[in-house]
Amino acid sequence: MADHGTTAANETEGPAAPQDPEVGRRGLYILYETMIEATIRPDGKYTQEIYLDGSQLVDKARFTGGVTDETILELLKSSSGLRRLVDCIGISVHAHERDVSSALFTFWNWGKANPYETGSRQTITCPANGTETLLVLDDDECRYSDDHVPGKFVLEFERGGALATASIVFYLRDGYQVPEVAADPPVDVESQAYQDMIKKSLISPGHNKRLKAAIEKAKRGEPVTIAYIGGSITQGAGAVPLHSQCYAYQSYELFKRRFAPAADSPMRLIKAGVGGTPSELGIVRYDRDVLREGEVQPDIVIVEFAVNDAGDETKGNCYESLVLKALRADHKPAVILLFSVFVNDWNLQDRLAPVGWHYNLPMVSVKDAVTEQFRYSKEQGNVITKRQFFYDIYHPTNAGHRVMADCLGWLFEVTDRSPTDKEDFTDVQPPLIGNDFALTKLLDRRNGDRFARIDLGGFSDTDTDLQTAEMDDHAYGTPQFPHNWMHTADSGKHSFKMTIRSKSLILVYKDSGSRAFGTANIWVDRKLKKTADPHEVNWTHCSAVILYNESKSEEHVVEIQMAEGHEDKRFTILGFGYVP
Repeated sequence: MADHGTTAANETEGPAAPQDPEVGRRGLYILYETMIEATIRPDGKYTQEIYLDGSQLVDKARFTGGVTDETILELLKSSSGLRRLVDCIGISVHAHERDVSSALFTFWNWGKANPYETGSRQTITCPANGTETLLVLDDDECRYSDDHVPGKFVLEFERGGALATASIVFYLRDGYQVPEVAADPPVDVESQAYQDMIKKSLISPGHNKRLKAAIEKAKRGEPVTIAYIGGSITQGAGAVPLHSQCYAYQSYELFKRRFAPAADSPMRLIKAGVGGTPSELGIVRYDRDVLREGEVQPDIVIVEFAVNDAGDETKGNCYESLVLKALRADHKPAVILLFSVFVNDWNLQDRLAPVGWHYNLPMVSVKDAVTEQFRYSKEQGNVITKRQFFYDIYHPTNAGHRVMADCLGWLFEVTDRSPTDKEDFTDVQPPLIGNDFALTKLLDRRNGDRFARIDLGGFSDTDTDLQTAEMDDHAYGTPQFPHNWMHTADSGKHSFKMTIRSKSLILVYKDSGSRAFGTANIWVDRKLKKTADPHEVNWTHCSAVILYNESKSEEHVVEIQMAEGHEDKRFTILGFGYVP
């Protein structure tokens, strides 16, 4: 990838926006006083990455910068447009620890020929004392002829775990104007208005017998385990530091402080959120990531897929199956449905909440708590702004994660104050949407030979470059589906074949942004079922697809073969979810 050098830093204190002869130009904020953390990456560097591709830069301009001018938003969609619009980029980094003296800022553009391997990078060293540094751009089309779209900003630090507050602002060329960004007043979490907002999150306390039992166990000082399963919000995305500021950890700590008799009471956190994945993958992961293959019997299970399940092929069958898988366990955990929200006020609550009503489960909606007050001014009753709540268009900030934790905390408090219900969950009524996948089990390289006849063919290697997720209270990422089968450039044309008896089968394969990966054809009983393209999502990610779902268990032959012209490419089968 081309490197077009480093631009000297402006050494003056505070912002130093370029000035017109008569009128000072306002900046377009892409990041505004945002907490960041240096996280170790596969290349061994410690960075915070801010992605700009797709609609992300335009969304940041709208959301953080308040831009409504369609001309400006259109220019931000391409590298050439951005260079015509932006004179320079202002970067301010204020480290939280004294031993962090600087950060290396890089602006990456994705290339036309190969998005992640060509295109330009501009790099500059920024002091970590809050002084603004300017990275000057130029609009020479010839010099940047391979640039296609803005890719990402990267802030690199010398060590992992470094925390800082950062702002990134575009200073525009003459003729463009953007709204002035005013600082939001701090969120008053002690105010009555905040408490009233939190109370709106409780859709239903549901049958409280199981949750009351968990609370009483905690009060007696007995071991209590709280488990969370969901997508990237449950993983902790947007929280800094992720492992201690995510809503899962915060609500676990809140439960512990409220009910456990001592700080060292035996409580355990199980956090099983994986970014970009729906309940279709959650049902495959449940036994491994929540129950830990039978080692763990959680007292409380919180299910959060309200913004991820647009990708659920079953439109709720996998979600209800996952809920039932947890509810039906012999140890009778309390199951709580949690509905998070995106910056556009969207989630799938209308589809998923009926499942909770059907089984009379506790339900908490972050959407119900915050979206109405987002529309208000401070004078009208706004408690927290969207800019304060959202780290980006998908994920909460620390303050947003705090709101989510407090919403769960309100359910805990209401349950504690209420008399115990005599009734408990009963599995006598038919499912609302479906329960076809409630008995799903994970099959991978570790156990596959016990449940199926497998001929590896050209899929004999193991992929180690995997999506990772910070599990439990860990600050490090855990590779997802490490017991996999990978086809490589040298594997040849031989296909992967598996003969298995089952009612249903879910294939989990790896998405990747690397051009080394290619397309594979998936055959079931000699019929082409799917052509799997790992570049549909285009980042290292776990993708789940249903190969079949039938009323009775029968023997099936599954064959996976590289598509014509892709025999010299990689493809990774991460595993399968099967219903016996």
